Amino acid sequence: MFNWDDLRHLIAVSRQGSTLAAARTLGVNQSTVHRRLTELEKCIGLTLLKRHPSGYRLSELGEALIDDVLAVETAVMSLEQRIRTLKLDLKGVIRLTCPEPTVPRLVATGLFDRFHARYPELQVEFVTSDQYLDLSKGEADVAFRSGEPVDESLVGRKICDSIWAIYASKSYIQKNGRPGSVADLADHALIGFNGIMQNHRVAKWLPIAVPDARIVSRSNSMLGTVSAVKAGLGIAPLPITLGDAEDVLIQVLPPVAELTRSWYLLTPADLRKTPRVAAFVDQVLDDIPALRQALIG
Repeated sequence: MFNWDDLRHLIAVSRQGSTLAAARTLGVNQSTVHRRLTELEKCIGLTLLKRHPSGYRLSELGEALIDDVLAVETAVMSLEQRIRTLKLDLKGVIRLTCPEPTVPRLVATGLFDRFHARYPELQVEFVTSDQYLDLSKGEADVAFRSGEPVDESLVGRKICDSIWAIYASKSYIQKNGRPGSVADLADHALIGFNGIMQNHRVAKWLPIAVPDARIVSRSNSMLGTVSAVKAGLGIAPLPITLGDAEDVLIQVLPPVAELTRSWYLLTPADLRKTPRVAAFVDQVLDDIPALRQALIG
């Protein structure tokens, strides 16, 4: 195959009428123009230019191909402009929403350091909440979220599973004993949920699994729930990434299948193709092993 760059020399000579004028236009030596044209004709096996007393003109074969050659030039110029535009678009802020407890674990993966090193003019801004923000309304650009997506306007990728187990503090167990089953939770003090957490799957599971639950405290955040369990107030379901990370807590019952959900990376379909969001999503997909470690331990 011929060198695509040689087409520039053919176009310049066809427009300027001489290799000397073409060389000036291209900023190269006249001998370079001659050499590149000779190589082009050799590669394709056609004579594209004819020398005349007044200079160079396209041969009949050259005339037959010149429209296609100019189309290549137009396509390359369009591509170069697109690249320049994309570079200009790789600036600004990407608003990432996720549960507050996951932030330090995500940061510890080095994902954001690698992203900023690659795209120094893009900044990731955390929008933390235990409540799902509405991406379709622009409340955030990208989300790390557990649970099956229900909004058809979002696109994404499953990262891993979110696994929950039952936890109590060591001090609570020493004082009150350890449950042997989910049914035994009815004999223990439990931490419940309210506020933005009352529609969470764990808040819905607890009264069904333990109808006679004795709720001694309610929290509207996962960090508040962890704090209550650490303080020895009662027992509660927690993500294993949070429960296993606390030295004072013990997993008193194994993971609960009904509470298992998947972690997803989600973004609105119309944002997925924008340069800044596409750059971040692609970086995340390159770092899935590290993310799995952060999200499920």
